[in-house]
Amino acid sequence: MKIDLPPKRKARIEMLPLIDIVFLLLVFFIYAMLSMAVHRGLAVDLPVSASAAPEKELILSVTVKHSEEGTEYFIDEEPVELAGMADLLKERVAAGWAADAPEPGVLLFADRRVDYQQLFAVLDRINRAGLSRISLQADVGP
Repeated sequence: MKIDLPPKRKARIEMLPLIDIVFLLLVFFIYAMLSMAVHRGLAVDLPVSASAAPEKELILSVTVKHSEEGTEYFIDEEPVELAGMADLLKERVAAGWAADAPEPGVLLFADRRVDYQQLFAVLDRINRAGLSRISLQADVGP
């Protein structure tokens, strides 16, 4: 007696589940990248603004932090004295700015408890360094 066996089929890789997995990985990495916003400043209690939007093209961050000992100043998380801030900003811009790039700028993170006069002193140092693009950072709120 002869048994008819169905013809053997070649094994093949199904593409639809593979495409689904690749798409999910792509979505995961896009969301992960978007959650890593540019925050080079230190953690300070920022003021709240309803229309705050982070700038991502500026190359330096200046942080003005209020503490019990007084006001502290930082450039890219490194402590700096107010008197030497303009010179250090000039050096940083010269070292990290390409000639074909847009005009360099500063992200200014200032604690909401910082005195108005101290904030203007920092803004004066930034202007002395030749930087005119300044973005004041704030938390998004109502």
